[in-house]
Amino acid sequence: MSTPPSSAGTSGEHAVERFAPTSGRVTGTIGIAICLLLVVLAVLGAGASAPVAGIAAVLGVLAWATMLKPRLRIVGDRLVLVNSFETVTVPLAGITSVLVQQVLVVVVGGRKFTSPAAGRSWRQAAKKPRSTRDLAMSPVPGEGLQTDAKVVYADFVEQRIGERANEERGNRDIARRSPEQEALLTEVTRTPAWLEIGLLAVTVVVSVVAFLV
Repeated sequence: MSTPPSSAGTSGEHAVERFAPTSGRVTGTIGIAICLLLVVLAVLGAGASAPVAGIAAVLGVLAWATMLKPRLRIVGDRLVLVNSFETVTVPLAGITSVLVQQVLVVVVGGRKFTSPAAGRSWRQAAKKPRSTRDLAMSPVPGEGLQTDAKVVYADFVEQRIGERANEERGNRDIARRSPEQEALLTEVTRTPAWLEIGLLAVTVVVSVVAFLV
């Protein structure tokens, strides 16, 4: 099992918990290395054509954005989802449900926000029914997180976010599924990842030009 999330900062507003990515690191690194190799070979004129290099550049940016970049952390009273092409900041007190399947899904004010930074394999997801605890964020007899080394890390992420959401809802004296909690949807912020968006746009244009020339 992966290690628990690291903590940094001080208690309260500036406290930070970082969760380790659950998958995609090795595949993403290998993919980027292959893409870089193809681009270098094309620049050196050593066997890779310009169109191939263009496609490799696009795939390299996508590999970085989708496999290596995504991160998940709690900063004070906010859950921060660093995704491929945007960063979503969610008030913990506004989370009405949290579920980790192939990706993490949190619901705020009836809207779903996802992150690929935490997830289960298809086999893990199929073996773990999600019919009782998935949207309740409350303990169910016999389904609590087991404290042994066989626990799937995704379970820990799911439970920890649920715990912090319940804590923050209590701190703000907001009842679960109340109008006050639903209204916290207005505190959700979405910030575009302009660097990744720009790199993808440039590499796509270069790839198209390479095919046309």
